[in-house]
Amino acid sequence: MKITDAAVFPYPKGDTSVRRFALEAGALGFDSLVAIDTPSATYGDVEVRSGIIFHDIPVRDIVNHMKRYRGTDAVISVKAGDAGFNRAVIGVKGIHVLRSIHMADKKGFDHVSAKMAADNNVAVDIDLSVLTLARGIARQRAIARYRDVLVLEQRFEFPLTLSTYARSVLDLRAVREFTGLCSLLDMDISSVEKSLAGVGAVLTPPAPAVRVIT
Repeated sequence: MKITDAAVFPYPKGDTSVRRFALEAGALGFDSLVAIDTPSATYGDVEVRSGIIFHDIPVRDIVNHMKRYRGTDAVISVKAGDAGFNRAVIGVKGIHVLRSIHMADKKGFDHVSAKMAADNNVAVDIDLSVLTLARGIARQRAIARYRDVLVLEQRFEFPLTLSTYARSVLDLRAVREFTGLCSLLDMDISSVEKSLAGVGAVLTPPAPAVRVIT
């Protein structure tokens, strides 16, 4: 599985070209990036995957928009909302990642959503920029929400992804820095490594069950 930063925002949403992002990410120990609203490409040894984020639109509109991405290699994400919304989008075929869970209602992602995420191979993203940029109560609230998610992940084993949400090459973080930031959430090294491979996990179809006939 490739080591992936699951969300960066190249120019014009940020101030850095996708090529510069990719080359710097490679120097920091990454094999791939998910670049939002950017075509897929390869720069050096780094694979750039196109990323799409749906936010602040109804589920029915998300379903309609999904039609244009069928058969593509884009990583499709949705910004989390309330419990009903989250359960609905987790069940939409082709959705890969649920994002901004730290901004959702505390009850927005519960054991029902967690079980659905595991069954549908939908990842929950951990936005590390919140840990580096937020301050005070907002930061503590985000840490608490992520820890709640991790408790559910240990029980239901749905995928996780890790993102810097970098809008500048200066916002990127080395793999070892990911490990340090995730330690604030009580994630061990094996959990971080698994989460860094989370994008590959959600893009890989589950292996078919093998039925043994005797």
